[in-house]
Amino acid sequence: MRRFGKRGFYMTAFLVLLVIEVLIALFVHDRFVRPYLGDVIVVVVVYCFVRIWIPERYRLMPLWVFLFAVFVEVLQYVRIVEILGVQDNVFLRTVIGTSFSWGDILCYAVGSVVLVIWEWHLCKSFFKKLYTFGIICYDEVVPISTDYNESR
Repeated sequence: MRRFGKRGFYMTAFLVLLVIEVLIALFVHDRFVRPYLGDVIVVVVVYCFVRIWIPERYRLMPLWVFLFAVFVEVLQYVRIVEILGVQDNVFLRTVIGTSFSWGDILCYAVGSVVLVIWEWHLCKSFFKKLYTFGIICYDEVVPISTDYNESR
C-alpha cells in the first residue's frame, strides 16, 4: 500500500468534499441541504485545501478559515460580483456568491466548530491509527503529549 501522509489525506478529503459541494449546487434544490449544509461543508472544503499546503497542525486555522468565509460573505453584501463586472459569469457568481445572509455566517461558524472538534479530539487518534496501519510514515505523526506539564 502506498503511503500518502497528511497532505494526501487532506487532498483526498478536499476533492471528495468539492465533488459533494458541486453535486449539491447542481442537483439539490431544497430548503436545508443546499442553503445550510452546503455552507457548513464549504468551510471544511476550504480548510482541507489549506491543509494540503500547510499540513502541520495550526490551532487557529479553523478561525482563519471562518474569518475568510465571513470576508467573502461581506463582499457579497457590497455586491462584489457587480463591482468586478462578472455578474454574467455563472461560475464566478456561484463561487463568490451574490447575496449576503446572516444564516450563512452562522453555518460557517458551525463548520468551524466541526473543524475545532476534529482538530482537538478526533485528529490525534485518527492519525495515530493511520500510522499504526502503516498508511502514513512516522515522521508525519506529531507526538501528542497527554501531560500538560510536558508541553511547557
